[in-house]
Amino acid sequence: MCGLCGAFGGSDHWTGGSAATATGLTPAAERQARARIANQILKPYGLTLDEWAGRFTLRARNGKTAILDHFGAIWPEAEKLTGRTFDPLDPVTLDRMEGIS
Repeated sequence: MCGLCGAFGGSDHWTGGSAATATGLTPAAERQARARIANQILKPYGLTLDEWAGRFTLRARNGKTAILDHFGAIWPEAEKLTGRTFDPLDPVTLDRMEGIS
């Protein structure tokens, strides 16, 4: 993963700014759309992501759960929950994503 996304702290994250509404969706709908896309990456690792009330909930098959304040926290928490390294820009992951769309 890009270290910059993992380094952001607090509730202010670049994905939650005014650019998120450029699609014409409400901020909540935009977060839900991002969660659907992230779930395509997370599913093979046994993880699911939900958006609720401006936050994200990351769940593992083993019952572990993490509440996240912003989208940038997903990948480091996924690594903590699974003990595996995550790179959403991994060529294998990108190839799989292209096959889905």
